[in-house]
Amino acid sequence: MGFYFVLMQDPVTFYNEQRNIHNTEAKRIYKLMGVLSISRLSIFALTAFGIYLSFGRWKIVLLIAAIGAIIFLYLLSRYTDLKNKRALHKRLAKINDEELQIASGDFHNRADGSRFQNPKHAYSLDIDLFGRGSFFQFINRTTIKEGTDRLVQSLLANNIVDIEARQEAIKELSKSPEWRQHYTGIAQGVEIEHQAKSIIKWLKDYTPFLSTTMYWLTSAFSIASVTILVLGIIEVIPIKYAGYWLLFGLAITGRYLKRINEIAQNTEKAKDTFRQYALLLEQIENHTFESKLLLEKQQKIQLDNLKASQIFSRFSKALDALDNRNNFISAIFGNGYLLWDIRQTYRIEQWIAKYADKVEDWFEVVTFFDAYNSFGNYAFNYQNYTYPKITNDKVTIEVKAIGHPLLNPKKRIDSDMVLGQGQFFIVTGANMAGKSTFLRTVALHIVMANVGLPVCAKESSYKPIRLITSMRTTDSLTDDSSYFFSELTRLKFVVDTIENDKNYFVILDEILKGTNSTDKAIGSKKFVEKLVKLNATGIIATHDLSLTETEAELEDVKNYFFDAQIVNDELFFDYKLKQGVCQNMNASFLLKKMKIVEN
Repeated sequence: MGFYFVLMQDPVTFYNEQRNIHNTEAKRIYKLMGVLSISRLSIFALTAFGIYLSFGRWKIVLLIAAIGAIIFLYLLSRYTDLKNKRALHKRLAKINDEELQIASGDFHNRADGSRFQNPKHAYSLDIDLFGRGSFFQFINRTTIKEGTDRLVQSLLANNIVDIEARQEAIKELSKSPEWRQHYTGIAQGVEIEHQAKSIIKWLKDYTPFLSTTMYWLTSAFSIASVTILVLGIIEVIPIKYAGYWLLFGLAITGRYLKRINEIAQNTEKAKDTFRQYALLLEQIENHTFESKLLLEKQQKIQLDNLKASQIFSRFSKALDALDNRNNFISAIFGNGYLLWDIRQTYRIEQWIAKYADKVEDWFEVVTFFDAYNSFGNYAFNYQNYTYPKITNDKVTIEVKAIGHPLLNPKKRIDSDMVLGQGQFFIVTGANMAGKSTFLRTVALHIVMANVGLPVCAKESSYKPIRLITSMRTTDSLTDDSSYFFSELTRLKFVVDTIENDKNYFVILDEILKGTNSTDKAIGSKKFVEKLVKLNATGIIATHDLSLTETEAELEDVKNYFFDAQIVNDELFFDYKLKQGVCQNMNASFLLKKMKIVEN
């Protein structure tokens, strides 16, 4: 299958074309598999008929049986290859089908990452990063658990270093949709039960128990076994000695049986993981990359002029060879005459001794691409978004037509914003006017920009800054803490963080909700004054109009609002960010409109 860079191709058109291509290919292969099945049956029948006709002439019988078996096994091998190819095409068709579903807004049945929400993190609980309808649920295309963890780690990292390198990597991956899908399709083809982390730990902690001398002893023993068997067959020695020798071989193997069983149990866990990672490493090795970050990852899996996929494949073959011990006949005769388990265990131990320290790096590269393919996929899907221009100016964020990436673009209302370093915006507005959505829009802009993703805006100039929020606080029966105490704890966390590092963007939504309005007004004003004194940059949304008076007292504070108007006894929102203070609140109007209270 060839891969090529796709420049500005319409995603929906691409996914429809790819789905049709893979469905057509899967059907074609299915027909060919049917032909091979009939051919195998015919060869079996012809071989049996030939043996029947030649019965009594054993040389001809053996020749017919040998030819028939060779052809049958070849057809079986071809059938297996085609079966695997068809399964891959079916997975690729499904991948494209899912992309079309997600593009239509149908993505709420996907894994939502709720387990990654952490109230103690700087922002993970507040900005719809995880949970139903979240950014994670929308963007995640990972197929490996460790890849999912890497994706989450990137979203939560608050990393403002080397953003442009990440941008270039994501841009490059966005232009290789077929390669990304092929990578995903291969990863989905191998089901693994055990985490790479536990396998890495086992490899690093493993202590070999077989010496080189023992390995050469198995070779000498195997030669002796063949000699005894041949001498027995040609009746130079009694054939019973071959039986005694078999028991002697089993006794030698039995001495190491406990340790071999232990390594076999662990290798059984590792076998599928190594098979999957070997296939994925091969995809990375054989692709041509140009961006600095992707080249660094690709070079990380090169060792001693050997590719990591080849090294992994060797290990997988050794694991498969040891797995033959589960076959009763192989276990008895293989160990009795060839000391098979000892030989294969030695090969595995030698591999572990040589490569155990490198495996973690190779696993890391595979999980990196699994995560970054999700980012590349997102960038491909939204080619009209913009990569923020990274600056070192006094302006922290300057955007034109910024919008929330999960809102329907046909209904979404975008806004412009310029927020300088050390400035603090106080945003007022009526209920449902768009304040909270705007806060999450800005928050996601920062998170996406730091990851290296394109943002939902026409233009963006961005001075890298970390994010910290206080938007959703809950009380805790477990910790015996009230809502108000939980909120105070969160606000203290915000202040302590900024005192240690000024390069944070603070987003607050209606703070001090757990106290009375007078106390809230005083406390909110003092808190904003504290943040400004710390030279913090950020936004606070509030219904408390008294807080807007701070603009007249502090130069770095600016007032913005979202408007609500009553036109012909109907409530109208334009969802546009405007400079100034909101004059129209809507709670009383809505209570009357919904006949909750009297006029």
